Amino acid sequence: MQSFDRAQDLRVALVYDRVNKWGGAERVLLALHKLFPQAPLYTSVYDKKKAPWASVFDVKTSFLQRLPSTTNHELFAAFMPIAFESFSFDKYDLVISVTSEAAKGIITKPKTRHVCYCLTPTRYLWSGYDEYFKNPYLRFFSKPFVSYLKNWDKIASHRPDYYIAISKEVQGRIKKYYGRDSKIVYPPLMLGRGPTMTFPPTSAPASILRNDAVRAVGNPSSHVTPPYNHYFLIVSRLVSYKKIDLAVHAFNKLKLPLKIIGIGSEMGRLKRMAGPTIEFLGNLTDKELVRYYSECRALVFPGMEDFGLTMLEAQSFGKPVIAFRGGGALETIIDGKTGIFFDEQSIKSLSAGVERFNNTTIDSSVCKDQAQKFSFEQFKKKFMKTIEKI
Repeated sequence: MQSFDRAQDLRVALVYDRVNKWGGAERVLLALHKLFPQAPLYTSVYDKKKAPWASVFDVKTSFLQRLPSTTNHELFAAFMPIAFESFSFDKYDLVISVTSEAAKGIITKPKTRHVCYCLTPTRYLWSGYDEYFKNPYLRFFSKPFVSYLKNWDKIASHRPDYYIAISKEVQGRIKKYYGRDSKIVYPPLMLGRGPTMTFPPTSAPASILRNDAVRAVGNPSSHVTPPYNHYFLIVSRLVSYKKIDLAVHAFNKLKLPLKIIGIGSEMGRLKRMAGPTIEFLGNLTDKELVRYYSECRALVFPGMEDFGLTMLEAQSFGKPVIAFRGGGALETIIDGKTGIFFDEQSIKSLSAGVERFNNTTIDSSVCKDQAQKFSFEQFKKKFMKTIEKI
């Protein structure tokens, strides 16, 4: 690709809010590393133990790295603007910020192009404000702090020269909250084994998925023996806006097996409310994650996500998704063909979605075909074409 070859001659830097966790955004960074292997990664804080995936980068941290904790990043919010404004990018031709918070606020000179690959406008200030500050006391006492961050965030939103959105959902938010136009380049499906990412193997079961066995699990009087893939699966960080508690309540009620992969601040609360059919597996390696995707009945996705790479990961193994009808799910799931939507974030609606799934036949080959539309090669082609235009 001629434009890709020319891009390799650019001096490129990557910028990310913080490097102390693992999730879909971190897979995006590794995909960008494949495009720009020499690009250093600038960030506010870096926790090597919690982010071993970042060992492939030359990581450059801000003054916040010298503070005692690099884990409780919520405590750093007030200092994030200063942290990112303190970096110098004078020696680079192109800077790509990957951000859902403050990394877009870097300051560059006119000769340096700044492209923001926006995961979402700062969630706790805009689209997720009511969720984060639902406690009336917290909302009241945080007003001056939030007002300061909102004003800075508005100013910082005009610093990138160009915006690339990860989905139509995020594109709409960028326009609504920042008044900026953007192009869409979907993140790539990059489930693999560490930094050497490959598309998931094609050895997952390719048969037509029938759901008699799932009904048998919820019906102790049935004599149907459930197959190895009788359980439902959640793969997510366990934080409040992901709505994992909704799934826990629903599967308690349905008495169906649910395995939950991931960790987060909500884990203790979720474990306390979980019944005997729900199992928490914590963080897993990609190799282990591949096994659970391959052997599940369906992925359950109760939140409204900006994009939702896990929904595509499940489909890449021929597995359907039971998802809330909103956000990125609308761009990755074909209702009735690669998954089932439920319309309200309520126990009743999710339970009805599971029942609908129980009575629906899903062709796993259609799921795999849908996932292939979001391959790394597609991402590389579209992202580099956008960079070439810039």
